[in-house]
Amino acid sequence: MTPLPKRRHSTRRGGKRTAAIHLVLPKLMTCAHCGKPRIAHRACRTCGYYGGREVVKQKTVKTKK
Repeated sequence: MTPLPKRRHSTRRGGKRTAAIHLVLPKLMTCAHCGKPRIAHRACRTCGYYGGREVVKQKTVKTKK
């Protein structure tokens, strides 16, 4: 037989457990190249720079004449 809990956990006990598991928002900082907000330790999503050099090539948008 598989193990089963002997007694039911109360909603208060379950709520205390889920309260400890909270979401942490990512820390934002400004990009040194373009000045827009970016997540720490990640390349900038707008310009593609990280640590003073371009690490992600950005797509160029063609304009119709």
